[in-house]
Amino acid sequence: MSSPDVIIIGSGLSGLCCALRLREGGLSVLLLEASDGVGGRVRTDQVDGFLLDRGFQVLLTAYPEAQLMLHYGSLNLRYFSPGALIRYDGHFYRFVDTARRPKDALATMLSPIGTFGDKMRIALLRRRTRQGTIPDLYRRREATTLQALKKSGFTDNIIDRFYRPFLSGVYFDRNLDVSSRMFEFGFRMFSAGGTALPARGMGAIPEQLASRLPEGSIRTGARVQSIEEQGVRLGGGEVLKGRAVVIATEGPETARLLGEKEIPPSRGMTGLYFACEKPPIPEPLLVLNAEGSEPVNNLCVPSLVSPSYAPSGQHLVATTIIGIREEGDGDLEVLVKAQLQSWFGPGVEKWQLLRIYRIPHALPVQSPPMPDPTAPHVEVLPWLFTCGEYRNVASLQWAMVSGRRAAEAVIQALEQPL
Repeated sequence: MSSPDVIIIGSGLSGLCCALRLREGGLSVLLLEASDGVGGRVRTDQVDGFLLDRGFQVLLTAYPEAQLMLHYGSLNLRYFSPGALIRYDGHFYRFVDTARRPKDALATMLSPIGTFGDKMRIALLRRRTRQGTIPDLYRRREATTLQALKKSGFTDNIIDRFYRPFLSGVYFDRNLDVSSRMFEFGFRMFSAGGTALPARGMGAIPEQLASRLPEGSIRTGARVQSIEEQGVRLGGGEVLKGRAVVIATEGPETARLLGEKEIPPSRGMTGLYFACEKPPIPEPLLVLNAEGSEPVNNLCVPSLVSPSYAPSGQHLVATTIIGIREEGDGDLEVLVKAQLQSWFGPGVEKWQLLRIYRIPHALPVQSPPMPDPTAPHVEVLPWLFTCGEYRNVASLQWAMVSGRRAAEAVIQALEQPL
């Protein structure tokens, strides 16, 4: 391809959505991807016939931008049941969304997970988070999620037995320091739509977006060493020029390319995938650890959500640990299996470890104060822009929005002489 109008560094969801919007605006694009495929962290590996998402991820179908950018039918979405199994005091308790599963309301109300008042407050929280527009939600008074929950009257019982393990699995933050605005947005999305996996893994999402770009628009194995005037220098020394450059990488990499000494802090996670013949739970629910034990925070069986995640006659178990574990793979496998044997019995010993993922930059730290993602600032120079999680909020929704907003800023800038 001849020199593109816009060079985009990174082919995660932000970069891909940026490229698609630029194409709609009549501009040519070249995405430079350091790895061997598109998607950033939203990728799916195939191992021995199993589909392994890189870390526990789901698509919340209520995301407005996802509804605009994705064709859900082609993704062949499969859904989690609306609720969780909570491990507490040596037992499992069903804790479901009673608005969607009224037949399970009595069991939920009688469980020791929260008080009766806590369960009434959940209904009030649902109603409050769904009031007004999403921009309105991001203008509300901000606190940490823990502070907001306590101010709403929730007891330590429900916070420690439900909110802490559930939200730790979403934001990788045990202390619930994440912005209350992010929490309320997430709660709104969980309650307004389904929690889904594409039948062929989360990696099908960026693949669908990439398929809409012209051939030759994406170059993999191309790590950018530095930013040049209206262009970039690759690791091998090659210089590429364009009319504008958009950095769409994870926060620490964006900071490196901009020459910033202060690296945006991140939260990490460790995920272990196991193969087994019999699933440890009977339905596609999220399992939450409310016992305070280590190391597993939550667990699910993706093959109960979508059978294509595992070969016939097999099941896939996904576990999530908050933070990066330093033990070797063998020692970590022993620790995890010992914990899960106490939950599910001696059959766990026969589970086969498929892969361990250690993801140090799983999410940026999202403590208050947080920027308003509905109006992100993306221009660094008249020809240089950023999008994605860099100094912004994180989620599939806001990754896609930031890519579109960056593209619109580029289109506007290129209408003016540089």
